[in-house]
Amino acid sequence: MRRDPIAFFEDAARRYGDVVYYRLGRERVFLLRRPEHVQEVLVTRQHDFAKGRGLQWARLFLGDGLLTSEPPLHTRQRRLSQPAFHRARIASYAALMVDHASRAGERWGDGAVVDLVPEMSALTLGIAGKALFDADVEGDAEAIGRSLTAIMRLFPRFTLPFAELVHRLPLPSNLRFRRARASLDATIYRLIDERRRSGADHGDLLSMLVQARDEEGDGGRMSDVQLRDELMTLLLAGHETTANALSWTFYLLSQHPEAEAALHGELDAVLGGRPPAFEDLPLLRRTEAVFAESMRLYPPAPMLGRRAMRDVVIGEYTIPARAIVLVSPWLTHRDPRLFPDPLRFDPGRWTPEARAGRARFAYFPFGGGARQCIGESFAWMEGTLVLATIARRWRLRLVTGHPVVPQALMTLRPRYGMRMVLERR
Repeated sequence: MRRDPIAFFEDAARRYGDVVYYRLGRERVFLLRRPEHVQEVLVTRQHDFAKGRGLQWARLFLGDGLLTSEPPLHTRQRRLSQPAFHRARIASYAALMVDHASRAGERWGDGAVVDLVPEMSALTLGIAGKALFDADVEGDAEAIGRSLTAIMRLFPRFTLPFAELVHRLPLPSNLRFRRARASLDATIYRLIDERRRSGADHGDLLSMLVQARDEEGDGGRMSDVQLRDELMTLLLAGHETTANALSWTFYLLSQHPEAEAALHGELDAVLGGRPPAFEDLPLLRRTEAVFAESMRLYPPAPMLGRRAMRDVVIGEYTIPARAIVLVSPWLTHRDPRLFPDPLRFDPGRWTPEARAGRARFAYFPFGGGARQCIGESFAWMEGTLVLATIARRWRLRLVTGHPVVPQALMTLRPRYGMRMVLERR
């Protein structure tokens, strides 16, 4: 399971069906994949579950941010952060996203070979930093990328028994983890300190969080530690998932020329050679569908975990208190009962009629319930606009012989990167 969790879970579902039970040391684990079971865990019975082992591990470097905190802190912090993701404010980020993507494409050369994963990571990091914190963090992209990779590589360890004990040992991997966390902290605390000292209101998320008072709660403001946890979560979790989703999207387009041609046809017809804008989004249906289908096959978070706080009945089964429950976008998105010929890349699955005919949780790349990704609208717009901006000018071809292997860490990364040849259209 540690070596190849995707293969492990695929084999378990193939052998044992929709509800799989196994033991991991002293832990009892239930793997669920039916949409109605997913809905029970994430929405209907969400208050019967707490975060799972994966999010407990993430707390070691994200702290008590939106991804890892529990109520009532999670409720309070989400309430304070939500205004930054209201529709009107999301719309204001569109030009920034297109500008960053255009500048990234301008640095490319026809016939050059790039590893698309760090390219997309630097791009989405720059967008997140400027949109949410009005800060230029592109210069920190390489250091942030190294630190995040060092941290992510430890994720498989923390799904196993006794991980907490191993993490306390003076192992080289643990020392790398602490150095990486310290490097990320230095960047985040620098942003907080600069904003505190300037006192300026930039109208961004950081300004909102610095000045916000919890009027519905204790009336208090966020401490620097709380600010650090929220900024770390939104900056790293937000840019990492979108960068991976875009990398998988360009890979899939390189393998499916008919889908790529249809995408280019839409971009040429709608844009006529100009960069996209927010107003174009309703017309870029094929572009959005390509991004949606990519996240079906390669969901940014392939596995979501919860821990039962009490005995919970799901379908015909009783999940005992303290058991771990896993729901898997990877497995559910590839279920042939929900998506016929599931391994086929087909953006045509995302017409309004096709969407309406599927169960609500046949597709859940952003989770669901109270823990549903707060930046989902941001991510959809960013993915669509960045894809449109780059694809209108460039074709990307996978380097011949380059191995493409999904690596299920906390997010779904290409294990060996994504080396692509750039072709100017």
